[in-house]
Amino acid sequence: PRDLAALGAGLTAARAIVAMLLDRAALPAELSKASRALSEIDPDLPARLDATLAEELPLNRRDGRFVREGHDPALDELRLLQVDSRKVIAQLQARYAAETGCRTLRIKHNAMLGYFVEVPQAVGEDFLKEPWRATFVHRQTMSDAMRFSSVELGGLEAKIASAADRALKLELGIFAALSEAVLDQAEPIKRAAAALAEIDVAAGLAELAAREGWVRPLVDASEAFTIAGGRHPVVEAALKRDGKPFVANETDLSPPGDGAKGGRICLITGPNMAGKSTFLRQNALIAVLAQMGAFVPATSAHIGIVDRLFSRVGAADDLARGRSTFMVEMVETAAILNQAGPRALVILDEIGRGTATFDGLSIAWAAIEHLHEVNRCRGLFATHYHELTALADRLERVSNATVRVTEWKGEVVFLHEVVPGAADRSYGIQVAKLAGLPPAVVERARTILGELEKSEREKPVASLVDDLPLFAVPQRRAAAPPVLPAEDPLRLALDGLDLDEMTPREALEALYRLKGMS
Repeated sequence: PRDLAALGAGLTAARAIVAMLLDRAALPAELSKASRALSEIDPDLPARLDATLAEELPLNRRDGRFVREGHDPALDELRLLQVDSRKVIAQLQARYAAETGCRTLRIKHNAMLGYFVEVPQAVGEDFLKEPWRATFVHRQTMSDAMRFSSVELGGLEAKIASAADRALKLELGIFAALSEAVLDQAEPIKRAAAALAEIDVAAGLAELAAREGWVRPLVDASEAFTIAGGRHPVVEAALKRDGKPFVANETDLSPPGDGAKGGRICLITGPNMAGKSTFLRQNALIAVLAQMGAFVPATSAHIGIVDRLFSRVGAADDLARGRSTFMVEMVETAAILNQAGPRALVILDEIGRGTATFDGLSIAWAAIEHLHEVNRCRGLFATHYHELTALADRLERVSNATVRVTEWKGEVVFLHEVVPGAADRSYGIQVAKLAGLPPAVVERARTILGELEKSEREKPVASLVDDLPLFAVPQRRAAAPPVLPAEDPLRLALDGLDLDEMTPREALEALYRLKGMS
């Protein structure tokens, strides 16, 4: 019953929406199509559902009492008998008393006789005579009273006894008729539901854009990716609830010049908690919003079509399958490097941090080279390996950005502003202090950091940039991949096997044959 009521309310709302849309002189193609779909609904169906179903509905039809009072007179009579049988009996008693002139006439009930009429002994003698003999049937004589039944009272008793069952049967019949009427309109209702969904999405996005000051992006077939005043919609909403502003940022991943092939890869450095991950995610979200037809949280946006979005952020393991956190990271990175194309957008957060320093630096270094020379995609690469920022001087489409911070009385202050340039430090010890590490641990970490930085100055890792063959990647890319023979007998034999139909013995024999061919 509740499903039917919800459907009826939805259809009523749909017709109201149609009336609103018809008032508009011109509608976009999607809304015009949705309006036509809503107009196909039978106008009698929602009215019939509303007129039949009660205001308060049970969860299941077997519980009954879901048909509105006044809809079916027979059902109303059965309900009256079921719920207010005393009132019906009292009405019959008053009528019998008035007709016979016996003010002491009573209708009573017991387990043996059921309902019966009881009158004093003297009056009961008259009931044995005409004209009352035809109405009342003698049932029992007491010392001071006589008891009678009547055809009307017997029928009323039977009705009262079966009223609940018959009322539920009537209601289930009404329910079946309503269900049949709904099923007859199944296809128009499905089209109306789809149309309402389209209208709901359009209206929801429009309301959000108007309320939050979003703008209409320019989406075209170029490789552009320029966002001014970009914001993360979820983080911004959370900050707004606390009365705090969100710091908007610029992004430019467009090709660096006329004729350049492939978008920029931006290396973002800066401390933890500064907002690097938020910056990565907000740009991915803006790309998705733009291509789904929504306005975006920015002051302006020009985005060339993104055919695939790849994301490698966060830390997770899959121990049940024998994968550590670093292994999961590498599997996801491998998927990106093997699949991303020139129109892809890639966001990578802290690649290589789950292993030894030089291992991780080497992997991140090689991944950037591959993205630049092979994938040629637009990308945002957040890292704590400051050595990687030197790649911007060697690779045409790699640029550097950093999240600004400042220090005040020994405390780090995050400004959440992304600007061109590279960070000179990660402020990890300050973040550790904010997290609540014991003061002794923090001070010891400062001492060790000073020693390590001293050794770095004596033999900087960044000098490796001048020694490594950074442009070996294009040469490897130019090498032709191995080509398999047009007709490999082993592959043909494998293709001819129907593994689902083979017995274990047949499978073993096939394996020996294949081994002999290898």
